[in-house]
Amino acid sequence: MKKLALSDEILLKVEKPARYLGNEVNAVCKDHASVDIKFAMAFPDVYEIGMSYLGIQIIYDMLNAREDTCCERVYSPWTDLDAIMRQENIPLFALESQVPVKDFDFLGITIQYEMCYTNILQLIDLSQIPMLAKDRTWGHPIVIGGGPCTYNPEPLADFFDIFYIGEGETVYNDLMDVYKKCRQEGKSRMEFLEQAARIPGLYVPMFYDVAYKDDGTIASFTPNNPNASVSIKKQVVTDLSHTYYPEKPVVPFIKVTQDRVVLEIQRGCIRGCRFCQAGMVYRPNRERDLEFLKDYAIKMLESTGHEEITLSSLSSSDYSRLEELVNFLMDECRRKKINISLPSLRIDAFSLDVMSKVQDVKKSSLTFAPEAGTQRMRDVINKGLTEEDIFTGAMDAFKGGWNRVKLYFMLGLPGETPDDIEGIAKLSNDIAALYYTIPKSERPGGGRVDVVTSTSFFVPKPFTPFQWVAQNTNAQFLEKQRFLNGKIRDQLNHKSIKYNWHDVELTQLEGILARGDRRLGPVILTAYQSGCLYDSWSENFRYDLWMEAFKAHEVDPDFYNLRERDLDEILPWDFIDAGVTKAFLKREWAQAQKGVVTPNCRGKCSGCGAKVYEGGVCYEAEN
Repeated sequence: MKKLALSDEILLKVEKPARYLGNEVNAVCKDHASVDIKFAMAFPDVYEIGMSYLGIQIIYDMLNAREDTCCERVYSPWTDLDAIMRQENIPLFALESQVPVKDFDFLGITIQYEMCYTNILQLIDLSQIPMLAKDRTWGHPIVIGGGPCTYNPEPLADFFDIFYIGEGETVYNDLMDVYKKCRQEGKSRMEFLEQAARIPGLYVPMFYDVAYKDDGTIASFTPNNPNASVSIKKQVVTDLSHTYYPEKPVVPFIKVTQDRVVLEIQRGCIRGCRFCQAGMVYRPNRERDLEFLKDYAIKMLESTGHEEITLSSLSSSDYSRLEELVNFLMDECRRKKINISLPSLRIDAFSLDVMSKVQDVKKSSLTFAPEAGTQRMRDVINKGLTEEDIFTGAMDAFKGGWNRVKLYFMLGLPGETPDDIEGIAKLSNDIAALYYTIPKSERPGGGRVDVVTSTSFFVPKPFTPFQWVAQNTNAQFLEKQRFLNGKIRDQLNHKSIKYNWHDVELTQLEGILARGDRRLGPVILTAYQSGCLYDSWSENFRYDLWMEAFKAHEVDPDFYNLRERDLDEILPWDFIDAGVTKAFLKREWAQAQKGVVTPNCRGKCSGCGAKVYEGGVCYEAEN
């Protein structure tokens, strides 16, 4: 039996010690002496959240399929264990072998959310690896980052040796082969990084220099090494039905956020919402084959013993064979007494019919995401949802037995007016009023409806048509929130409406980090060293310490949030080729300002640039 990195005494002191034990069902633990490459795959949040992330399961399965490689998992220790590890000088360790991360060849970190940046530094720091990439030697792991936030990796450039731009199934094997060869041939760490930089999709930040103008904008971004490309092209899997996918996902010991089998049915989205980074950078839309999904659903249910399966997609309703897949799953799950979860569905007659069949418990709430309160504003953001769609879906839901509806909106969208904000209150009221048009004797749930209206604050993100706009100030956000709260209270059905809102200070920091540049690196490091950790957890967020860090480095946070960029300004992420062209994003920004809707990808190709990947929806009509 392996020796645990933590003593029983320590495990008894910390919350949820099972987070740190490893040895779960389907976990892969190889003898380190039998492999050439040791890869620690880390998620910068607690076990319960990280274990719910499909991307790590896919890379874990793919790398462990190699005989010469072992891949093990690492998650951020919670604050209680963090303090003990620092006090006792215990290095961060991988779950499977309990071996210190500093003894691995790679530390791979998935970068899911800007508010996890200090947790990323925690992972490096507790691993006893030098914080700055320039200070590392062959005696330290190669620190590589992947995930959605690598579409602007610049705020973290000082801390990573390599960033992986795109989908993990594409060039990781190439990187492992290069690493193994370099080690066998006695190459230096720098020579390995130079060879890695030649692999498409891999970005080595130390091989680039940034110069700034007097006004703080970027003057130039240029390679300083002949092995570095001027542009880094996002890597994409074009055939999702013949690639890696875990047949035996690791089964957690404790309840996690997604405690179920996850069946990814497609990648990308055809909708083109102008605020949505995922909808842009994950293009083109690609579907998994129906038979592939049937086969893997059965295999994963059998290998895990999970009692629920969920479909994963940005927009499940757009999967072209959804009805066939759902009917198959309903037949399978009925026999095995397994629940089906169907997120990301548009609320239409088909979806409601399916949900009424798969829910074997009392009907819970349904979720609508109008995003904006008026049709004008929904056209600006290209939501592709009309008021009639919303009312029809809500009425169908009420008649189908639901009496609780969640509505999601954003405040601070470009071009927003007081009428658009008031429209959120009116739409919430109108949906409640719809319910009360049903005769009382026919209403579910005792005759009362609950409408839960939630607003988040809009954050402009890279590679969206809104990447150039100014974000609202804290004061503007708060005033809009107060205004909306008052308008909701003025509605006839206000007693049936509950209003929830987001944290404004968290939103401001997210915006700064989302569109920041390399000058934020020292700020992030100082914030971390001052005690910032688990920033995405409201009880731990210290806005005051962050503002002190900006001040200490004479960095103006307003520069990143409160100014509108010129369309020809060099943006920190311009060196990345994400498929969607800058010309397309500029066209979409112009369309947004005119309130003109762009058809979805199946309706008409808008020439976004993703067709260069030669797969998915871009080629459906031709094949």
